[in-house]
Amino acid sequence: MKPTPEILAYFPGKQAEITSYANLLASVAIERGLVGPKEADRIWERHIANCIPITTIIPQEVRVVDIGSGAGLPGIVIALARPDLKVTLVEPLQRRVDFLLEVVDQLKLPIQVVRGRAEAVKMQFEIITSRAVAPLEKLIQISWHMIPKGGSLLAIKGESAQEEIDKTKLKKGATAHLHQINLPNLPVARVVEVKKGA
Repeated sequence: MKPTPEILAYFPGKQAEITSYANLLASVAIERGLVGPKEADRIWERHIANCIPITTIIPQEVRVVDIGSGAGLPGIVIALARPDLKVTLVEPLQRRVDFLLEVVDQLKLPIQVVRGRAEAVKMQFEIITSRAVAPLEKLIQISWHMIPKGGSLLAIKGESAQEEIDKTKLKKGATAHLHQINLPNLPVARVVEVKKGA
């Protein structure tokens, strides 16, 4: 599938870069086993389009960390759609880190890549993002120390997002909210926001 003008419109000034990134996902990332072998034709609709909605609910000019970044979803999509943000990618597996560093280098992105587990990261970020990393309760456990007061964890989830919220034990002073994001020409997206009380 080729990118539609509607999808490219979410990347003003970065359309060449997001196209290059999609091509890397459809080739190098599949060759190295970072993306499933049958995903080549679905990179735009299944992966990039799935990550666009989260970019619309992140505040201006904050620090963002994408934990368990894998092949860079949603972190690299966020960085390309929102150049105002300071983006860091955290990933424990070396072969994924190597791929992320190559993407950052090729696309000349001002992104920091950190090899390690979320639990070991000592920095703080106003926004933490994740996609297909862990159940909500586990995500909170591994990332809570990175969120300053007033900051949020934003987790891209599927249709059972509300059920996951309902069975998750929140930390004291935290609130959880489900964003159902309907953007033109994109499937409905569900992002769970867990906010740390001020």
